[in-house]
Amino acid sequence: MPQWLQAGMWGLVAGGALVVGAGIAWLVRVPVQVIAAIMAFGAGVLISALSFELIDEAERSGGLGPTAIGFFAGAGAYVAANVLLARYGARHRKRSGDQQPAEGDVQGSGTAIAVGALLDGVPESVVLGLSLLDGRGIGLGVLAAVFISNIPEGLSSAAGMKRAGRGAPYVFGVWGGIALVSGLAAVGGHLILRDASPAVIAVITAVAAGAILTMVADTMIPEAFERAHLFTGLIATVGFLTSFTIERLGA
Repeated sequence: MPQWLQAGMWGLVAGGALVVGAGIAWLVRVPVQVIAAIMAFGAGVLISALSFELIDEAERSGGLGPTAIGFFAGAGAYVAANVLLARYGARHRKRSGDQQPAEGDVQGSGTAIAVGALLDGVPESVVLGLSLLDGRGIGLGVLAAVFISNIPEGLSSAAGMKRAGRGAPYVFGVWGGIALVSGLAAVGGHLILRDASPAVIAVITAVAAGAILTMVADTMIPEAFERAHLFTGLIATVGFLTSFTIERLGA
């Protein structure tokens, strides 16, 4: 199977976890404490993956300078986009409670939430495509981290969408569309950057890592801490160790 097709397949698989999470939230009334605990676990998983795979690999291949530049650029770009989307009602797009506005409350919030969810998912997918460039196959640690963390993201956000009165066509249209775009982003990341220099790949990887870390801090940890409180750190630690173990066993 061509590598670009593998990238698309794995991007679609990882993005499909969002649909799985949304389906659980739509069909089952999951207690908010459980959602918070799963979100804390997912946050720990992502932090581990970007620490031991993304940033570490970027620094080894491209050097500290390009890695640092990319990391700050990714964080800055995410914050700028997030601030803009928050003005249109997407601030609480990953919250499972009553924080998400209905369309009647904030006109255009449905579109903003969908765009925000897309913003959260694309960097992860690009990284999946990049992980195939070394010829060793998909980065198991990154794939596992993205898949595991996408389930609570889809679950929490879809629960909030449902509480805000959004229907099934909107909820599953958003997450199904993002799963498809995730596959395309993985293909694009692989094809566009397959002939790039190690420094360029390091910058792009670091950009994605910076965006992911900022997303975790801005959207996942607040949802986790609101309900899990003092257990948030412990649960996140379990997620971190789980992801680290998967990465080491797959090395």
